[in-house]
Order: sequence, then structure tokens, then C-alpha cells
Amino acid sequence: MTGTMILNLLHVLSGFVFVSGLVGRGLALRDAARADEIHAVAALVRLAGRFETLVRAPSIVVLGLGLLAAWRGGWPILGFLQGGTVNWVLASLVLYLSLAPLIAWIFLPRGRTFERALQEAVAAGRVTPALREAFADPVVAAAHAWELVAITLVIALMVMKPF
Repeated sequence: MTGTMILNLLHVLSGFVFVSGLVGRGLALRDAARADEIHAVAALVRLAGRFETLVRAPSIVVLGLGLLAAWRGGWPILGFLQGGTVNWVLASLVLYLSLAPLIAWIFLPRGRTFERALQEAVAAGRVTPALREAFADPVVAAAHAWELVAITLVIALMVMKPF
């Protein structure tokens, strides 16, 4: 087994962890948004937070291992920008990096708003309208949808290597 093969394997395995975190977090939050009992909501949000740990660090690991694997495999990371004829790695990188602004501009600030609404609902002992509204935030929903679309496209590019 070569170093490149090991890097590819580690990249794929870390991708499995990352995608598992995305899916698990999404399912837990979906169920939390549908729950009517505040203790169930709080428990599901905590579960979503545990899945979030499978998203945060692995997202950096996936990126780093992917770049190393591309470099070791001789794939031009910057494609046509570096005179290469293969551009799927560059397209994957652009898609992946398009997720970074979502963290700073959407997930963190709206996550703080959500956390306040959750704490107020827990203190009130019931699911409040503010918490329902926080769960239904269309901007956050769109950002999570883009997250899944972008990752799906990256996986498709890695498997098919279309250009």
C-alpha cells in the first residue's frame, strides 16, 4: 500500500465522519423542530451538538487530507490556474470553501439567537413561539441545504472526475 493510497483512504474515511455528522445533525434538528415537549427538544438539540463535533474538526481534516492526496496523486489543485487540464479538484475546492462564509455570516450569529430562544423556552418549561421561529429560520435552512448540495457535488466530482 503506497502513501498516496493511505492518504486517499484517510481522506475518504474522514469524509464519512464529516458527512455522518452533517446528516446526524440535520436529522436531530429536524426532529427537535417537530417536537412539542421542551425536554425532548433540548435533548435532541444536545444530540445535534454531538453530531456537530463530527462536522467541525473533520471538515478541516477532510480538506487537508484532500489537498495532500491531490498533491501526492499529481492532480493539479488549481487546475487551469496553474496550467493544468484537470479542473475537478479546483471545482471541488471552490465548492468546499464556499461553505466557510456560512459559518461566520449565518451559523454563528443565528446560532446565538437560537441558543437564547432555546434557553428562554427551557426556562419557561415549554416550546415558545420564539423557539419555533428560530427553528424555522429560512436563511439557516437555505445555508444547511447549500451545505448538503455542495458536499454532494464535491463527492460526485471526486468519484466521476468529469473534467
